[in-house]
Amino acid sequence: MKNVILFFRITLGLILISLPVCYFFNLIPELENTGDFKAFQIGLVPSVYLVPISKVVEFICGLSFLSKKYVTLSNIIVLPVTINILFINYFTSSPIGFSISLFIFCGNIILFYAYWKHYKHLFIA
Repeated sequence: MKNVILFFRITLGLILISLPVCYFFNLIPELENTGDFKAFQIGLVPSVYLVPISKVVEFICGLSFLSKKYVTLSNIIVLPVTINILFINYFTSSPIGFSISLFIFCGNIILFYAYWKHYKHLFIA
């Protein structure tokens, strides 16, 4: 189980660092947006702060996963971002994006399970 936790922590850390770096330095060309995602993205473009702030949160949480510092806090902070990424890819019918976002979400849940002793105090009345 220790190796599984290490695998997911390192893999999620690398993913959460590489995607914001690619976004900020334009390393990956933008894909042609069609259908529902194009309408969704047209709604996001006017709010110029939303996507960059989520990418900064992803980057900081990725650094935290890789350094093994504040993993429990970063796991809580990045959970809403991963849920939104999962839902965006599910509802816009992006099969490749959905599989990656499902992997990130499941890894996040596995890390929640692994660090449950740190979280259980939050759920006690």
